[in-house]
Amino acid sequence: MSVPNLITIFRILLVPTVVWAIGVGEAELAFWLFLTAGVSDALDGFIAKRFGMQTELGAYLDPVADKALLVSIYVALAVVGDIPRWVAIAVVSRDVMIVGAVVLSLVMAKPVAIRPLVVSKLNTAAQIAFAAFVLASSGFGLDVPQVFSLGLVFVGLLTGLSAAAYLAEWMRHMAS
Repeated sequence: MSVPNLITIFRILLVPTVVWAIGVGEAELAFWLFLTAGVSDALDGFIAKRFGMQTELGAYLDPVADKALLVSIYVALAVVGDIPRWVAIAVVSRDVMIVGAVVLSLVMAKPVAIRPLVVSKLNTAAQIAFAAFVLASSGFGLDVPQVFSLGLVFVGLLTGLSAAAYLAEWMRHMAS
């Protein structure tokens, strides 16, 4: 078990704590925990690359930790009413679609290599930024409705575009 993998496992263990903090109305704590998770994500990647500690386990754990955190936060924020439910549904549906496509590809003996697309990287950045903004707004009493609306548009648009791009890539792969 490498240090980067332990940091990633720590990030996975933060997920229920962040969800709990959102659920009990401790948005400021949720914001700081989310920030800690983000820093740990950067730290484990840096350590793994800098010190040659990349592992196959880490290659699987890192995206699982990222998705668990984002999906959980979006669902929790929707449940408490901080974001519209459609945003959480879009975020969760996109990830379920991707996982379903990968599993179906394996079952059909046509494994697909998942590589992050540019639109997917932009989508993840938008999702992270918007979640942080919502947590900070709620936790620190910020009221910036224009930024909230713009964030909703970006997350909705990029989530849809990313889902469509992955679906197109998967369909090309399955047709080949």
